[in-house]
Amino acid sequence: MRAMPHETRTVRPGPRPDRLRAEDGALLTPPEGWALLPPGDAMLTRRVKAAGPHWVVQEQKGRKMFSRGLWAPAETIERERRRVEREKMMPGYQKKLDAGRVRRDREQTAYVRQFEAEVIAFLAFDARYAAEAKALATRVTAHATPVGSGTVARTERIPVGQRAEAAVIAWMRHQTTAYDNLQIPRVKGMRRDVRRMLAERSRALLEIYRRGTTAPETCPLRRALAQPAESNQGSAQ
Repeated sequence: MRAMPHETRTVRPGPRPDRLRAEDGALLTPPEGWALLPPGDAMLTRRVKAAGPHWVVQEQKGRKMFSRGLWAPAETIERERRRVEREKMMPGYQKKLDAGRVRRDREQTAYVRQFEAEVIAFLAFDARYAAEAKALATRVTAHATPVGSGTVARTERIPVGQRAEAAVIAWMRHQTTAYDNLQIPRVKGMRRDVRRMLAERSRALLEIYRRGTTAPETCPLRRALAQPAESNQGSAQ
């Protein structure tokens, strides 16, 4: 089906680069005179979107959504490309970029500090385990807060305190349980149930440190914290 040129929509990749799928699964052919703008230049993509009709190509893999580019009139893409190139050659452009980078770095540093404080607050370990609380908070924060990491710490849909709690439970799921090696049947809801069960175990484990009772030598959290930080920063959420 060939769409009308004035349409603006979100589509998925199809069987060929010039064949796309609508939300209802129907095959679409881009309007005549349109071209694909590959992902990678955020500034140009924003300009083309603002300029008029376009199709955003997105592909979901697992729980993540990936951009596969933007279809729009070829003349629009070229016109906006020339404008962007002229702007990038202006004397103030690099200065503006540098200022934005400094601002983002400052905001990221502040967020990392806030997030680690929220993790420590959620842990609420007894004073005798203050060192363990700091070590665990540092590792969870280092894994969860990098920009582009795709972890729960980067979402703004829930308060930062809830993000910290979810990040701790996710880290413990991968570092203190056998989750990564489990063969979970492909049954609807099964993985969710397994995660819920492991989350309960993780919360029970945290209670040992909150009460200040002696953690056994075989404690999985103690073993995880004894490992080099680099060895348990690669887990997924």
